[in-house]
Amino acid sequence: MSRVSKPYEIVEKALELSTTDGLVVIADEHSSANLRWAGNALTTNGVTRGRTLTVIATVDGAKGTASGVVSRSAVTADDLEPLVRAAEAAARGAGPAEDAQPLVGGVPSSPDFTDAPAETGSEVFADFAPALGDAFARARSGGRELYGFANHELASTYLGTSTGLRLRHDQPTGTLELNAKSPDRTRSAWAGRSTRDFKDVDPAAMDAELAQRLRWAERRIDLPAGRYETLLPPTAVADLLIYQLWSSTARDAVEGRTVFSQPGGGTRLGETLAPLPLTLRSDPHAPGLESAPFVIAHSSGDSASVFDNGLPLAPTDWVRDGKLERLTTTRHTAALTGLPVAPAIDNLVLDGGGERSLEEMVAATTGRALLLTCLWYIREVDPATLLLTGLTRDGVYLVEDGEVVGEVNNFRFNESPVDLLSRASEAGRTEKTLPREWGDWFTRAAMPALRIPDFNMSSVSQGV
Repeated sequence: MSRVSKPYEIVEKALELSTTDGLVVIADEHSSANLRWAGNALTTNGVTRGRTLTVIATVDGAKGTASGVVSRSAVTADDLEPLVRAAEAAARGAGPAEDAQPLVGGVPSSPDFTDAPAETGSEVFADFAPALGDAFARARSGGRELYGFANHELASTYLGTSTGLRLRHDQPTGTLELNAKSPDRTRSAWAGRSTRDFKDVDPAAMDAELAQRLRWAERRIDLPAGRYETLLPPTAVADLLIYQLWSSTARDAVEGRTVFSQPGGGTRLGETLAPLPLTLRSDPHAPGLESAPFVIAHSSGDSASVFDNGLPLAPTDWVRDGKLERLTTTRHTAALTGLPVAPAIDNLVLDGGGERSLEEMVAATTGRALLLTCLWYIREVDPATLLLTGLTRDGVYLVEDGEVVGEVNNFRFNESPVDLLSRASEAGRTEKTLPREWGDWFTRAAMPALRIPDFNMSSVSQGV
């Protein structure tokens, strides 16, 4: 076998080797660069590169079409034939696939399919690193310590099929997490950002935000569990609504297993979920949140099908002006449920029409309210209501008549994001945010802060 090393060549060669009825080949070229720091000083940095190849073979039989999926990393030309044969053997040994559909065809090829993969490297931090160094100096002089990390990944995905698809997508993903601590480690504050290229993040502004939060924490106030008016920052809203999106598969709703199921049968599509004009949407072309404009499915599951690889994605409103508009479907589950095809998209935006920043929402507070920093350790309690539990982290602050007067203890909460939408009394200005809990899996989000009149802090937590 002749040597092939370029991603598109590997895809083409794998397709040539196929002896089954259909083949999908996905080549993922990954590169990443990272910085880590502790105590106002850089500690480590590094750059990595890798390749993963996924081969999906399909075999038509008298009882239906079967599929076999095999993925391997660090694939070379010599690995191709054994990999294709393994996928074909898996397909021939499997029963008919429930989600079987004709492989996608008829989509225009990507003009850059034969280009070299995009790569990231330490140069992505060329402007960020000096600014971070300046933040270290300010933090040191202000008596606080900065900890955290910055990570940038670039994935070039090449998708080829026996039906003629030749598609390519480059996905940059950047995350920045910054934690400030008092020298005695009794006070801690966190801030995070998502970015495509680290050109739109400002370590100085983040450090100033954290310094203010540490000052708020100089006064400690203990509060009991209970229901409090609560200001949820965009990061917390993102974590809750991402879980809601993951739980919004149409098939589960139709079969009566989720919060989106209608008692007695059917779904809650068309039902008003929120009195505010909230629109929850995904759009592969959303500015600053761009994601793959076609389906990339390495395996089949509740919200994805390997048979849908290459299916074009379009802007989708999941909730529109407060009403439930769409549930996620593959082509298979759309046919099962009679609902429109609406595949998952790798970003999420909540628009509420608000113009106030979180700071302005704090200033507009009358009486007493809690201001959260972020949520973590979120777990599902009841799928029928989408009741979630979790903990607050890195700062819960007491607001009295528009001013933050101190830090309070952490809490465990019990809330459903669907129920929260129905009770939200104000939505602030939508802005890009980094989910704290789900940031390893889902980073492209834009959310407003939400004011909840009666957020359920179910118990006091000793978490930090």
